[in-house]
Amino acid sequence: MSALNLWFYRQMATWAQLLKRDEVALDYWQRIHALQPRDPHPLATIAHMKAGKGRRTEAIALFEQALALDSQQAGTWFNLGFVQQEEARHEQALRSFERAIELDPKLDRAYYGQALSLIKLERLEEAIAPLKKNIELQPMSPYGFYQLAHVYHRLGRAGDVATTIKRLAQFEPNVAKQLERETGVSVGVQVLSP
Repeated sequence: MSALNLWFYRQMATWAQLLKRDEVALDYWQRIHALQPRDPHPLATIAHMKAGKGRRTEAIALFEQALALDSQQAGTWFNLGFVQQEEARHEQALRSFERAIELDPKLDRAYYGQALSLIKLERLEEAIAPLKKNIELQPMSPYGFYQLAHVYHRLGRAGDVATTIKRLAQFEPNVAKQLERETGVSVGVQVLSP
């Protein structure tokens, strides 16, 4: 009977999430966890949902419980770091992001999160390497470029700001133009009208 219940609860949780019925989905994920208390995935899902509702302290505790069951889940380490970061627990977040990267060296989001916490801690020079790695792994995403340009700007490295803006302008000219305005470093970005 519990296998059938488990299947039913998973179906209901999935449909509730698709229909944006978060409290119903949360109830079914908690039922799934009750049936499978040694499975870290329901706990991580519950934690993710609670974090999305701003219940970050609960989410952190649940992510930690999930990791106590299986510490080899890079995505769970990343999610824990993200919530820790939202709570301004940057040193803890750095450790979580580092663990996520150890488990999955291609987890671009973890490098980005690591850089954001380093920036918040005013460790700007240290933020450069993870931003470059994020850009290497996600070369068409403007976020790493944007943060890197601002780090260079804060460090007074106008030449590096210009180089970063030029690279970004190749695929995101609007963001590059915004960076020109924000940093005062102009490289002549042209934005085409629609």
